[in-house]
Amino acid sequence: MSAAGRAPGLGLRSASRADRHEAQRGAVPDTFEDVLYEVEGGRATITINRPERLNAFRSQTISELAEAFEAAADDEAVGVIVFTGAGERAFCVGGDVRAPTRTAAEKRGLHHLHDRLGLAIRNNGKPIIVKVRGYCIGGGNELNVLCDLTISGASGKFGQAGPKIGSAPLWWGCQLLPAVVGEKKAREILYLTRQYTAEEALAMGLVNAVVPDEELDAEVDRWCAEILRRSPQGLRLAKLALNAQTDQLYSAVQHGLELVALNHVYGPEPKEGIASFQEKRPADWRKFRGGQGPEPG
Repeated sequence: MSAAGRAPGLGLRSASRADRHEAQRGAVPDTFEDVLYEVEGGRATITINRPERLNAFRSQTISELAEAFEAAADDEAVGVIVFTGAGERAFCVGGDVRAPTRTAAEKRGLHHLHDRLGLAIRNNGKPIIVKVRGYCIGGGNELNVLCDLTISGASGKFGQAGPKIGSAPLWWGCQLLPAVVGEKKAREILYLTRQYTAEEALAMGLVNAVVPDEELDAEVDRWCAEILRRSPQGLRLAKLALNAQTDQLYSAVQHGLELVALNHVYGPEPKEGIASFQEKRPADWRKFRGGQGPEPG
C-alpha cells in the first residue's frame, strides 16, 4: 500500500506534515500509468487517461484511482476534487471488455479494488465534482452516481449497460440510482439500458448542470471556487450526514459484487453478452428464453 493509503503513523512517524504533503503530491502520481493526478490551487484533478479506450477501466485503472482519491483525501491543501476523463469522447464507459477477468479469484480481486475505490470516494470527506464530456456509460455512470456533483457538457451521454451484456450494475448502480433519480426512473434506466442526453440527465437529477462543451472547464472552475470559499469541516460534516442513509446499502453492494463474480465466471449469459460486444453483433437472448422473443437487434 502506498503512503497515501496508510494509517497515520505507519512508516511515517519521523516525517513532518510538510514532508508527507510533498510525498503525497509528488511520489504517488509518478507511479501511475492509467490515471493523471494534479493538485493546484486547493483542487485535486483526477483524470482517467485511457482516451483510446474511451477511458474504460481495467484492474490497474481502478487501483490507481483508489490511490489517487486516498491521496486527495489525506492532503490538507485539497478542498475539492474534480474527476474527469481524458479526451473529448468520454468520461468513462465502464470496464474494458478487452481485459476481462476470467477466474473467480481474478473477479473477486477486481471487486476488492472496486470496493476500495467506492470507499475512497464515499468516505473522502471532500466534495467530488464529475466533469463529463461524451459517454458516461455502465461502470462510468456508477462512478458518476458515487460522486457528489456532476457538471456535463452538452455532448454528455448517460446510461447503464448491464442487461445488454448479461449482467447488472451491482457496484453501487442498482443500489444508488433509486436515491438519485427515483425508483421508477432507476428501473427504466436499468431494464431498458437506454442512453440519455445531458439535458435528459439534468431533468431526472442525474447531473447538476449542463453547459456547452466549450464552457465546461470554466463552469467547473466556478463551482470549485465557490466550494473553496466554504468551511472544509462544514463540507465534511455535510457529506458524512448526506451519505448516512445510503451508507446502509453497503451490505447490498457486497452481496452484489459476489453475485456478479459468480455470474461472470460461471454464467452463460455474460459470455454471450461480452462475445456479442467483441464481435460487434446484437446479443441473442432467445436461447435463454426457450427460443422465444424478438430477433436480436
